[in-house]
Amino acid sequence: MATYLTGDIQGCFDELQQLLAQVEFNPTNDQLWLTGDLVARGPKSLETLRFVKSLGDSAVTVLGNHDLHLLACAKGFAKVKAKDLLDDLMQATDRDELLDWLRHQPLLAKHEQYNFVMTHAGIPPQWSVKQAKKAARVIENKLRSEAFPTLLKQMYGNGPNLWHKDLSEVEHDRFTINALTRMRFVDKNDHALDMAHKTATVDDKQLVPWFQCRAQHDDPVIFFGHWASLEGVTNQANVIALDTGCVWGNSLSLYCWETETLISQPCPLQAK
Repeated sequence: MATYLTGDIQGCFDELQQLLAQVEFNPTNDQLWLTGDLVARGPKSLETLRFVKSLGDSAVTVLGNHDLHLLACAKGFAKVKAKDLLDDLMQATDRDELLDWLRHQPLLAKHEQYNFVMTHAGIPPQWSVKQAKKAARVIENKLRSEAFPTLLKQMYGNGPNLWHKDLSEVEHDRFTINALTRMRFVDKNDHALDMAHKTATVDDKQLVPWFQCRAQHDDPVIFFGHWASLEGVTNQANVIALDTGCVWGNSLSLYCWETETLISQPCPLQAK
């Protein structure tokens, strides 16, 4: 039995299958954890959703920003971008079933036995893992309720970039979603989220990767995706980046928890 963790699939279904074949993944005995962004930019988002859903309890996926955007598009709160290659999914006969399954997935998942936690973008320095889990559950409960369209409609925007107890309900929800699904850099002093930069480094000396500011926390191992330009490099033993940019023509990575080994599958595609 093995526990595998993989980065953003983004519709790269064939590469996922090739990667799982490399390790002879068996859903009867093994478990697959996914960092979210199952869809968008790659050619087979529909097949990816169908496959992960079919794994049942053998798969654990968290929601990424592209997954939430897909849900918002389906409700008419945003437009599907042509470059996301989602036409097949949006027109599928099982679309509603797949999207209903998707909105019931968590923002944060913690392994019940092993000492690790997973989110799409990471955990903001302002929060302990316990605080992040509590905030995530608020969003998850709303997504799973009949009121979920309101949440999707109100989630867009870059502010607030700091969490504090006086935030309104809408602001708290937006900060939680941004922190757990969009965060990369933060201010090194007050830990305010920077939503502008997507590269691995920036010239602004005030900005640092979020994981460099978590030394004050006694964290489990944190797995995350979202940040392809890092190319899997964090230089921190307990923070593991799994988005290695398959959809951008790089590779899809699979980490085995039990053996602490990383397996890669080259991806010939490059999103436009």
